[in-house]
Amino acid sequence: MGATAGAVWGRSEQQDFRSRVRGTMLGAAVGDALGAPVNGMSLAQIREAYGAEGLVDLAQAYGRRGAVTHLTQLTLFSVDGLIRAQVRRDTGAWHPPTDLHRAYLRWAATQRDWGPDERRKEDGWLAREEWLYARRDASRSLLIGLGDDMMGTLDAPKNPGEAGPEAAVRSAPFGLLVGWEPQLVAQLAIECAAQTHGHPVGYLTAGAYAVLVHALACGESMDGAIQRTLGMLASRPGHEPVSQALQHALGAVRQGRPAPERVGELMAGAQGEGVLAAAVYCALVGEDVRHGLCLSANHDGPSAATAALTGGLLGAMHGETALPPAWLAELEGRPTILELSDDFAMEMTQGPALHGPGGSSPGWLARYPR
Repeated sequence: MGATAGAVWGRSEQQDFRSRVRGTMLGAAVGDALGAPVNGMSLAQIREAYGAEGLVDLAQAYGRRGAVTHLTQLTLFSVDGLIRAQVRRDTGAWHPPTDLHRAYLRWAATQRDWGPDERRKEDGWLAREEWLYARRDASRSLLIGLGDDMMGTLDAPKNPGEAGPEAAVRSAPFGLLVGWEPQLVAQLAIECAAQTHGHPVGYLTAGAYAVLVHALACGESMDGAIQRTLGMLASRPGHEPVSQALQHALGAVRQGRPAPERVGELMAGAQGEGVLAAAVYCALVGEDVRHGLCLSANHDGPSAATAALTGGLLGAMHGETALPPAWLAELEGRPTILELSDDFAMEMTQGPALHGPGGSSPGWLARYPR
């Protein structure tokens, strides 16, 4: 597991990869922001508030348009943890789930503290971004799972009854490890999901989503990505609900015009596998990115999570330039998301030039301390 050797990456490959990284991160965030104002509302309530078509544009949430929830916050810390894991590998210490857990604990501190603590030198730059200290309705399972220093594992997971979609949403960055084999991508996503979502449906949904993003970021079609994901799931104990949900999403595509009611049917209880199925359906049937995202936000289920999952898939598939520019212009934290995305792309394509046997960049190690 690790950074791909520099010689493999030509300039055009690096540019394509960076566009897909940016697309995944911005797509997930803009989906989160689109769904945030209607999160928890029924379809009838959404239509009453926004008209017969439902929500078709960014709306007010947390006092502004384009605000993101805790889902985007945590996804950013996933990226921070992955970069740290690559940097720390030079020391001979290599256990990415530990680096991700430390990153998630830095997020948990943003939910307790009033603002950045300059005395914590190990925080790096992301944890000093003041806008990330806003509390955005994090679920109880996240706050409990990351409420102490004990790391949940597959043998001893945190919240063993939790099967919600939050762990899947923060797993998009694992799929951007395009130099890794899909099975390793799935394993890392699953192990990190067990830190807060200990039910097999919760952590297997995270693994499935990471493999979907991975296949799309490698240039596969959505259908090909789903088949690859089903193959990965088949060998995992307890996979049946997640595999069946993905099969249902494929079947729903052939059932006529896209409709919010069909999204709601796939959701079935709003656990991880249903939310993922709904997101996959919206990514498959959307006429374009905007239509797919609107479809993923207008239903009875968790709109922010569904739209974030959909946005990550569409962004990985099409790259950043396919995303609605007017929405990106108002997206909360866009400079931070872009900066972190570009750092991730640079680490994965040019890591040896930033830190390695030939010397290290002091600026890089200040950003991502070992």
